[in-house]
Amino acid sequence: MPPRPSASLAASDPRRLRAARVADASSVSGVLVVAATQRELELLDGVETLCCGIGPVEAALATARGIAERAPRAILHVGIAGARTLEPPALVLGTQSVYGDVIDAASVLPRVERAEPDAALLEAVHRALPAAHLLPIATSARVGGGTACDVEAMEGFGVLRAAALAGVPAVELRAVSHAVGEPDRARWRIDDALAALRDAVSRLNEEIDV
Repeated sequence: MPPRPSASLAASDPRRLRAARVADASSVSGVLVVAATQRELELLDGVETLCCGIGPVEAALATARGIAERAPRAILHVGIAGARTLEPPALVLGTQSVYGDVIDAASVLPRVERAEPDAALLEAVHRALPAAHLLPIATSARVGGGTACDVEAMEGFGVLRAAALAGVPAVELRAVSHAVGEPDRARWRIDDALAALRDAVSRLNEEIDV
């Protein structure tokens, strides 16, 4: 197993620590798979997991604590999502996580509205999952509130923002389970979406050793 970056390296140059973690993200261990619920994690085998809770605030707090306690080399955030044009169980890799709840075009107060995935990690995951759509994903604390994007979920911004502040590479991978605005939860294809996530993580295990 490659050695972890040292504490002195982190203190001297956070950018070097981040680059080292990206390089190590292809090693067998050290990638933390984060999801909002145990149901989204229970089908995944052979990976270290963290259940972060539902919504952006819980996700950010749990991820920050997980990073502090486990010092992962990288984070793969997975879960189901709603979409306006994509049919279930399409896979989506987030090119941005857009925090729709704080967007206010009339406000003059500065705020952080977007979190970026790590470019190298996103590229590696997309090589392993070439059929995945590359799209921005909205984060909203309310189902149906992610109007800024075609795809919406509830935790991505919180996870990616916590990772960015800690200097840990992260990327968001979602499987579409329902149409945005579909009120009948019985019509959500959650099992199909979870199966798609299981297969995707299995492929990542095979090809980039998540």
